[in-house]
Amino acid sequence: MLDIQTKLKRQLEIAGLAIGNAEELRPVDLAALYDCEELTIKRDLGELRGSGIDIHSHKKGGISIDTPMPPRRLKELVAQYLSLCTAQRGVDNAVGLMVRRRGAQALRTAVLLQRCIEKKRIAEIDYLKEGSRRERGREIAPLLLFQSDRYWRVLAINEGRIKQFHLNKIESVRPTRKRFRSVPAPDIEAMFRHSFKSWIGTEEHHIRLRLSPLWSRRLKPRQLFETQVVTEEPDGSLILEATVNSLDEIASWVASRGEGVTVVAPDELRDRVIELAQGTLRNYR
Repeated sequence: MLDIQTKLKRQLEIAGLAIGNAEELRPVDLAALYDCEELTIKRDLGELRGSGIDIHSHKKGGISIDTPMPPRRLKELVAQYLSLCTAQRGVDNAVGLMVRRRGAQALRTAVLLQRCIEKKRIAEIDYLKEGSRRERGREIAPLLLFQSDRYWRVLAINEGRIKQFHLNKIESVRPTRKRFRSVPAPDIEAMFRHSFKSWIGTEEHHIRLRLSPLWSRRLKPRQLFETQVVTEEPDGSLILEATVNSLDEIASWVASRGEGVTVVAPDELRDRVIELAQGTLRNYR
């Protein structure tokens, strides 16, 4: 298995090095870089082409990707490469947490859910809810396994709504013969595009926040939301606009920033922030 991971990592790195190949790297150069035969590199190039990447070795210019990859494909490759790198160093905290909580059942849970995703089969799960309450036999239509906020989760349809479940809280999975109609990939991508921390849903809320000059200096270099638009004000403050799918998460984030981050719109978000702040104050009365 380690050899397969090493090979895949090498091939992804070759694809990365071929993007803007200013050094004009050739197969012989990569063979020296990876301490392998030149024929191995040529096989790597062939397998990359087989996976849909238009990569070639030219007499002039060296190895290059002749047809630009679409953003969706690039995201897949970057995610795959980073996953391989972190797994090799053993720093995947989400996987480590799941294995510590569920033991060998962690692998069984992941495999059964993934098979249900691929076969479009409904699964029955026993789920550990808050307060150690167990819900048995809940039917879900699993759509995607993903990692967010240090947890592995499954995005699923349950009772007509898109929900997410922590894998380390799923005690058992039982695939059924019932089939379901999956959600189109672009719709799932839209859910993630509008997510903030960990909540993935179908709602869309347009928000406007004002960041004081202090907070603008702290947060200006960061991309908080994929859809964000930032406008700089004359006084050094920023107006941040974005589309999100959970007002509760944004309200919690704004309240935790303290002074300097205020809600301009919508009013519903402002009311939730005030409610959270008042609740915190009541703890100290």
